[in-house]
Amino acid sequence: GDRYSLALLNGSPLPSPEPLKRVVPLDLFPTDIIGSTLVQKSYSVNFPGEFGGGVINLTTKSTPRESFLTFSSSIGGNSETTGQLGYTYFGSNSDWTGFDNGTRDTPPLLAAALASGKPVAVGADFTQNQIEAIAMELVNAETSLLQQNDKIPVNWSASFIGGLNIPLADGELGIIATAGIDNKWRTRDTLQQTSLDPDLTGLPQTDFQRVITDNRVVVNGLLGFGLELGDHLFRWTNLYIRDTLKQSRLGLGKDQNNAQRDIMELDTAWYERQLINTQLVTEFDFDAIQIDFRASYANSQREAPYERSFTYVRTNLPLAQDPVGNKFVNDLGGNRGEATIAFSDLNEDLIATGMDVSYELAPRINVTAGYAFTDTERTATRRAFAFRGQNLPLPVIQLRPDFLLSDTSIQAFDIALLETSAQDGTAAFYAALQTHAGYAQLQAELFSGINVNVGVRYEDARQLVSPVDIFNTGGNAIATTRLNNDYWLPAITLTWEVAPDMQVRLNGSKTIARPQFRELIAQIYQDPDSNRQFRGNPSLQDSELWNAEVRYEWYFDRDQRLTAAAFYKSIDNPIETFTSISTDSQANSSFANAPKATLYGAEFELQKYFPLEGLSDAAFWQSRRAVVIANYTYTQSKLKVGAGDVTVINGQSLVASDFFFDGSPLTGQSDHLVNLQLGLEDQDK
Repeated sequence: GDRYSLALLNGSPLPSPEPLKRVVPLDLFPTDIIGSTLVQKSYSVNFPGEFGGGVINLTTKSTPRESFLTFSSSIGGNSETTGQLGYTYFGSNSDWTGFDNGTRDTPPLLAAALASGKPVAVGADFTQNQIEAIAMELVNAETSLLQQNDKIPVNWSASFIGGLNIPLADGELGIIATAGIDNKWRTRDTLQQTSLDPDLTGLPQTDFQRVITDNRVVVNGLLGFGLELGDHLFRWTNLYIRDTLKQSRLGLGKDQNNAQRDIMELDTAWYERQLINTQLVTEFDFDAIQIDFRASYANSQREAPYERSFTYVRTNLPLAQDPVGNKFVNDLGGNRGEATIAFSDLNEDLIATGMDVSYELAPRINVTAGYAFTDTERTATRRAFAFRGQNLPLPVIQLRPDFLLSDTSIQAFDIALLETSAQDGTAAFYAALQTHAGYAQLQAELFSGINVNVGVRYEDARQLVSPVDIFNTGGNAIATTRLNNDYWLPAITLTWEVAPDMQVRLNGSKTIARPQFRELIAQIYQDPDSNRQFRGNPSLQDSELWNAEVRYEWYFDRDQRLTAAAFYKSIDNPIETFTSISTDSQANSSFANAPKATLYGAEFELQKYFPLEGLSDAAFWQSRRAVVIANYTYTQSKLKVGAGDVTVINGQSLVASDFFFDGSPLTGQSDHLVNLQLGLEDQDK
């Protein structure tokens, strides 16, 4: 899972454009600008201590060898979405670009009410007329009305990349720029159920078929400057990523609390995720001494305006009992329908600096020492509202969403707006994480063919997540997170060169996994991938991992290899996902520390080339070769939950076995993973 992944850009932390996840979309980086990619699955102390499954360090090219300019575009689709039935809503004319044209801006009256420090509801310093005026501002058919689309559009993308090489007297200056846009559609037909039965043998409490159509638009750009002066290098990289998801959901199902009736749910959402990252890297090479310095600043934002949900109910009662029993209606009362809207805003700033100094003590003996500092701050707000009506006439409750919440309906029937986020203290949060780390590492050849890399990292971190009392209530039921931990993280790797093209490596290390802000903030958010609601747990603690690995590597020819590895991990306090069912049969997922877990497995990888010049005398085949790259990983993991073990959720110590089953695998762990690539290469071009 993404909890245990780590991505770096030129050695600096690379935040995700999706602040709710750690996954960084590496396909946004064109191969033409990447100088090298390091993938390391064994921990060494020059990397951050949050190291689980491995690290990917992308290094951008400093200067292109020659100037170039390339344009590219693509068009495509898939059999389940393109030209098929899906659901969408209008939004704005510019949605195809990933940018809203102002349709989803917060209206002025609502903006003033949100800034007032009072819950937006009648009686909380707001009159009925004021609330109705605010509610009428939210009348927005472009974001309310779900529409059927029988021919979902094709996927397409366009991009350009250019490089400029400027020779200098003592070196060269390089400039690299890229820009791209990718517009894709995806429709999923899902079955979503909840059950209160531990063994899932009874009827589900809720049973919904839900069709979800996503329109995802990713806009990205990169501008890099590289200066090479002799053996010294200066690199300034600027990255922009905007990842927008326009989602439409239509669900039809039943609730066993009233199995006779049918429930229809219509949801529209717009998630804007944006990352701006700038970093400066310098590399000084003074023969025996190398000094590297890096500094970076990143800003991540996530906005989800006009996150709407409408629920319609059909009772299926005889007309004598219910005159509209054969129709879907919404009385805005909660029992026979409801309408909600939410506005979410998240902002995160990350500052990171670091320095590494390497010194060659003697031939084949190097020592390295370094320091790293990160400072992260996040603010997150979510203001949620429900529309409430009383005794609405039969013709009104049959109206479609945009007519149901029209100006006329709101004024004529006194439809109210009630802020629900004020009721549980989860409207706003502040979070911060500051780390200091220092390390020392020795790399040496102990004997002929036997090398050692040994080091230790000291890492100190202070993490805070606290609810913000924006309504001045003077108290909050949500616990505040204060983690102040420091660790010594050792690592050792022994490498035995069995032959010039063959080696065996042994690695042992200790690492950690900190809870992410999204897992600590007790605020509801919708995960658009799983279509689940998540809420964080402020009582999470750090996980500690003990790692061991043995790996065999045979490089039997140029660019060709065969590797085999076995690995084992013991994890204290692993952070796992659990799901609970609320009184209204709604599923909510959250996070908690399981007592312990173990993980083990094996990995095999092969990269092999096959010359093709012998297939024919034709010139086409003379410089071509086929390539096969295959990777297989087998993994097993088990949670260890004893009778007396507890887990802490929102400040309360609870029985761990009520949330985790002893022997269950870790969240997201697959027994088998297979990657297979087949390629055709022209060695001359």
